Amino acid sequence: MSAPDARIIDAMTRRKLDPARESELVIATHNPGKLREIEALVAPHGFSALSAGALGLPEPLEDGTTFIENARIKALASARASGKPALADDSGIAVDALHGAPGIFSARWAGAQKDFAVAIERVRTELEWRGYEEGAGAHFVCALTLAWPDGHCEDFEGIVRGTLTFPARGMRGFGYDPIFLPNGMAQTYGEIDPLEKAATSHRGDAFRQLEAGCLGA
Repeated sequence: MSAPDARIIDAMTRRKLDPARESELVIATHNPGKLREIEALVAPHGFSALSAGALGLPEPLEDGTTFIENARIKALASARASGKPALADDSGIAVDALHGAPGIFSARWAGAQKDFAVAIERVRTELEWRGYEEGAGAHFVCALTLAWPDGHCEDFEGIVRGTLTFPARGMRGFGYDPIFLPNGMAQTYGEIDPLEKAATSHRGDAFRQLEAGCLGA
């Protein structure tokens, strides 16, 4: 008899989220773009999404050293403050030629005003200084943490690889989407339909893992 698939064992041992008992899920973000994408993912499972911003929850200090650590900080802060399960996303772009930067500092490169045009220009300038132009390798990372008020957490991480293109293309998406060309695609995440993005993105990858682990029967 063959050994059971490790992914099946993993899904069986995770804590499940039950919409019959826990119908309200706090989305631990103040980013409207992330909120829209995550709301669309959780709605088919019967959850009513409440954003941390709408609830007036403070943004915690994100002092982790990895995407998962920062996702945990946000999810736990929202779960404990609201008394409800909370889902947090920490994501960003890692550029090969910049030794993985901006990475966990992706949002901070956008400055206090969260102007991602500023962040994109910084990426372009940093690459130009190093002699890179079109086609620099990069990957998006998304960590999702589902947390309960009692402190229990379930973590997931998705990755999508691609290259960068300048100037920015497309008004869809948010953040660094307009300069990211996923491998095998001719359009940036700023150009493609949101449903197509969800099917191929780092956030979609992480959410499918969460679905299998915590939203299944």
